[in-house]
Amino acid sequence: MALADDCVFCRILKGEIPSCRVYEDDLVLAFLDIAPFNPGHMVIVPKDHHHSCTTLPEETAGRMMAVAAKLGAAVMRATGAEGFNLFLNNGAVAGQAVPHTHLHVLPRFVSDKVLIEAPVQKYESPEAMQEMAAKIKAGIRN
Repeated sequence: MALADDCVFCRILKGEIPSCRVYEDDLVLAFLDIAPFNPGHMVIVPKDHHHSCTTLPEETAGRMMAVAAKLGAAVMRATGAEGFNLFLNNGAVAGQAVPHTHLHVLPRFVSDKVLIEAPVQKYESPEAMQEMAAKIKAGIRN
């Protein structure tokens, strides 16, 4: 597997930095976040170094989601959480602090005060919305 020497998650994968591992298979590793929003907050990383989710092989991306669903259910049972969030920040502007693709599994509680909100925007018209959809479709690559 391709790993980067200067990446904290790659160093965790290599065993150079300790982590509290909760799941591992041939494609992904999941461990507890060292700065959790709530107890049980986990991070799932691919075992290959990828800066962006746009370069992940489909099999790895699919595995990350399947593992996230299993771990989300498990952390709810373990902590009594009422739900969980899955989030993946892609790029620094989106809040990605470690340049190695990673998926957060965040258990949620009614009283946890974790805020994930932003003001919503509206399209100027139905035509503007259709135009945006057409631009996105034109940009899809296999």
